[in-house]
Amino acid sequence: MKLATLKTGGRDGTLVVVSRDLVTCQAVPKIARTLQCALDDWDSIAPQLQAVYAKLNNGSADQAESFLDMECHSPLPRAYQWADGSAYINHVELVRKARNADVPASFYTDPLMYQGGGDSFIGPCDPIAVMSEDWGVDLEAEVAVVTDFVPMGASALQAASAIRLVMLVNDVSLRNLIPNELAKGFGFYQSKPASAFSPVAVTPDELGDDWVDSKLHLPLLVTINDAPFGKPNAGEDMTFSFAQLIAHAAKTRELGPGSIIGSGTVSNKQGGLHGSSIANGGVGYCCLAEVRMYETIEHGAPTTPFLRFGDSVRIEMLDAAGASIFGAIDHEVAHYHGRKE
Repeated sequence: MKLATLKTGGRDGTLVVVSRDLVTCQAVPKIARTLQCALDDWDSIAPQLQAVYAKLNNGSADQAESFLDMECHSPLPRAYQWADGSAYINHVELVRKARNADVPASFYTDPLMYQGGGDSFIGPCDPIAVMSEDWGVDLEAEVAVVTDFVPMGASALQAASAIRLVMLVNDVSLRNLIPNELAKGFGFYQSKPASAFSPVAVTPDELGDDWVDSKLHLPLLVTINDAPFGKPNAGEDMTFSFAQLIAHAAKTRELGPGSIIGSGTVSNKQGGLHGSSIANGGVGYCCLAEVRMYETIEHGAPTTPFLRFGDSVRIEMLDAAGASIFGAIDHEVAHYHGRKE
């Protein structure tokens, strides 16, 4: 089943069921007005949404409308919990190596996680709005899951059974603000602006054999200014599965329905700088920081700039037949001039 949220209907938008081919959708106000409403009573509401999904796919839905990515908010325009992990240790290793620092042994057995701002996400086609290019604007292409209720102390097996939806995310980072924040010892805050999620969230069963052991085994496609930048496989080199990440998040607290857990920047182990880019036969990158790390390791300093005003970023995932699964995150970096209501 595929679900999305249109921007109409207030701060939490309007829930729509989306056809498998992402061509049509249907609002379901008599079933659930918002996605959060559906998640709060998933066991009783999901079968009703599934019935609408079936009708959309066989062409019998009598209230179907055209589905457009640009009309969507993030599936959850705001969430009670947004916690992002760092499941791809290759990414951590590169960052540490560029600083001539070792990776602590605990990183290989205990996930790293930060708590993001869940009060106001941006839509998949909304601009990445910042006040200054000097902040070092970077994309971070990732996969994320939405959970049902997770009890404190849940096992990885329990955590896996609580995964309700899967989606993509651009967890934007302001790289030049990170060092001073981390030096204070309290983690990210100003360096992490609003994240953007894919237009569509899908149930794990929709992913078929590509969803194995709470990992999504498909390439994550990233373009910058229409040029291919990354295509790493999200299931490879993922040290911690989503089940493990959720269990980590729930070690000392319950997670409510609608909690979002991110994978961290998708990253595959490769050779050096020359062999890692798509142009040189590699799978590329899901953030600019990673190619800058290769440059620092091999040449002593980075040469690739961070994003500038007007630069575009597109993040998408295709199935084996080449069809878009989640729709695309497709937006530009822009100067912040206030919120448009």
